Amino acid sequence: MEARAILKDVPTSPRKMRLVADMIRGQKVSKALALLKFQPRASSPILHKVLLSAVANWQQLNEGAKLEDADLIVKTVFIDGGRMLKRLRPAPQGRAHRIRKRSNHITIVIDDASVTAEAQEQAVITES
Repeated sequence: MEARAILKDVPTSPRKMRLVADMIRGQKVSKALALLKFQPRASSPILHKVLLSAVANWQQLNEGAKLEDADLIVKTVFIDGGRMLKRLRPAPQGRAHRIRKRSNHITIVIDDASVTAEAQEQAVITES
């Protein structure tokens, strides 16, 4: 059973956030949390909180299962562009330059690795 967590309008550019998100995509949740905890980038604590929220959502959906027994992996991580704040900065000769303050939306989906492997095996059997 997969679980997801979404955080919208994070005031960081999507490009900077994707650099950190690419590191945790496909990793085990415990390893991903460790990577995010010691990563020096500013977007790491935000992704860490969203990943913890996804784990809490998984626990809510699977009340009988133990977190230690489950082999959770980060199935997908989406970093989509959010709204853009447009500001003006003074420029020479009375002109103005536009400053675009970007934001993003984060979506993290986690799943049990053993369940995912069984689903892939069933798909291969049905195709044959």
